[in-house]
Amino acid sequence: MELPPSCFQSCLDFCPECGSVLPPPGPPPTIRCPRCSFTFHCADFEGRSVRSSIEFNRLQPRGGGQGGGSAAPPGTEGPMVERKCPRCGHEGMSYHTRQMRSADEGQSVFYTCPRCRLQEKEDS
Repeated sequence: MELPPSCFQSCLDFCPECGSVLPPPGPPPTIRCPRCSFTFHCADFEGRSVRSSIEFNRLQPRGGGQGGGSAAPPGTEGPMVERKCPRCGHEGMSYHTRQMRSADEGQSVFYTCPRCRLQEKEDS
């Protein structure tokens, strides 16, 4: 089966037609680009080694920092807002938002008390 020539010359890690990352060579005798369906022979990969790695960002400690501000209370997750905890009366709760419903509706705001760890949800 003769495959059509490509328009571009490229590294074998990328599709020569559209530039997408190619899947690793497998048992079939041809490799097909998932985006544009360009195919070529696995023999082109002979003698090549394929390596991949994943790098994660290091976690940064919360609070304090070099800004000179006061350290955040222990257990605080996220920014603080002036809101009184209904359980323990602590002034100030941390919050984070999440899109829990469809995109045309508002976000859900989750509040957490840093003292007693009470969690509240508010749909906005």
